Amino acid sequence: MIKVGLIGTGKWGENHLRVFSELENCELIGVADVDPEKEKMAKEFNTGFFTDYKELLSLVDAVSIVVPTHIHYKIAKDCLLEGKHVFIEKPITLDPEEAKELVDLAKEKNLILAVGHLFRYNPAVLKLKELLEDAGDIHYTTMRYIHSSKPPRKDMGVVFNFGSHLIDTMNFLFGKPKRVFCKKINYLSEEREDYANITLGYDSFAANLEVSWLHPLKKRDMWIIASNKKIYIDFLEQKIVVHPIKISYDKNEFSEPIEIEIKKNEPLKDELKSFCESVESGNEPINSGKVGFEAVRICDFCLKSADSGKEMEI
Repeated sequence: MIKVGLIGTGKWGENHLRVFSELENCELIGVADVDPEKEKMAKEFNTGFFTDYKELLSLVDAVSIVVPTHIHYKIAKDCLLEGKHVFIEKPITLDPEEAKELVDLAKEKNLILAVGHLFRYNPAVLKLKELLEDAGDIHYTTMRYIHSSKPPRKDMGVVFNFGSHLIDTMNFLFGKPKRVFCKKINYLSEEREDYANITLGYDSFAANLEVSWLHPLKKRDMWIIASNKKIYIDFLEQKIVVHPIKISYDKNEFSEPIEIEIKKNEPLKDELKSFCESVESGNEPINSGKVGFEAVRICDFCLKSADSGKEMEI
């Protein structure tokens, strides 16, 4: 059984702690956090506690890193150098070069490196991938990741925080884009953008992504407008509605919308279970370090496009 350690017990780290304690294919050895008060949380889950993550490493086979993004690189590198398999929350880093270094280091050491691109384990996304087979030609897509239900993060702007989810989902469904154009606004601070509109260009269609932590609604959703079907996906509700509509200058063909049956899950649980399985088998997970690197690389191009006011070739 895989021995796992958790580094970081903030709000999302608490979810990792709960899930690892529930999984049957791993043993949670301990958690590490610089806040000594978090020892109470560790005791609640009957696991060890460390204020220095390096003291945890000798006891485990793998770690899950759920800390502020700007220290992802240092902690992940330390863990990989100690021969530990690593799961790291998205984005893997804020710097493509650092992300590539971690990917190369994991490969050199023959270790699993996985990144928390949760949408790849969302059953609505997996079902959508099947539905695209007979959707026809893709005309365009739109996506939203918006909310203002809690204060924004201060370790990165909305492109890396929200946009990385949407960009990786597009990579998963359609492969990497060829071009990117981005507009952004910095309302709350000069350092971090609060809203961005991203256009990803592919060979035959474009995708428009809206990311914002200023919007009153909480939405993570998508429309795919294709020649045979128009498909709506609600990632939060894990819901898909297919509109069998064909548009032409001669005649528009309409049929009643169809809600697709989806077996709902907790994506984080499936994601962390998959990580443990990959550690045990040695097989690369669908959310590998290479996947995380590509998302960071495209996010970086988005910000460069916004700063220059120009479309960027990827």
